[in-house]
Amino acid sequence: MLKHPHVLITAVFLLAGCGTEEAPTPESQAPVTQQSELLAACVDTEELAEVAEHSCIHAEHGPFESVTAAPHGGPSFVDVSVGHTAYNVTLPAISYRQWTLGYAGSVIFTPEESTEYAFLTSGYRAVRVVNAATNEEVGLECRYNVPQEVCGNLRTAVTAGLEGGVDYRVDLAAIVPQPATFLLIIEETGHGHHEE
Repeated sequence: MLKHPHVLITAVFLLAGCGTEEAPTPESQAPVTQQSELLAACVDTEELAEVAEHSCIHAEHGPFESVTAAPHGGPSFVDVSVGHTAYNVTLPAISYRQWTLGYAGSVIFTPEESTEYAFLTSGYRAVRVVNAATNEEVGLECRYNVPQEVCGNLRTAVTAGLEGGVDYRVDLAAIVPQPATFLLIIEETGHGHHEE
């Protein structure tokens, strides 16, 4: 097991840029940050447990939609905005020579309402949310580790306050040995998350 996985994630993204003719700009060198890994634990775990419990129904019974995330650094047109849907997301590989070091890609999420949202995943993934129009990173609020007794199919959630009608690019990354494919469910953490 790696003692410092954040070092490998940084190396994955640095190595992914090797072999290009010109050096990438500082903005393009900032892929998925460690922000989601370093977030404080969520305080309101009761509400998030309810969101995770509700999301677990979708993680187990669907509806499901399979998508392949756009490669990291390029434009994304892969939409994951349909509510109450479990997305089977496949991330493109980041390779160096013959080795696959990790996986990274992005999807687009456009919330209907201005409220807080939880990005729940079936594995441990680095998550970054960026306003697609301004390229400004949205501050993630907290991390919630989903207890096994709440939902065995989901592992973590990060939360962020988002504006309705705005396109957000959700950057996702994983390091080997984590699989390239995982479940992603995005749910409101506010008043309407139990309605279908």
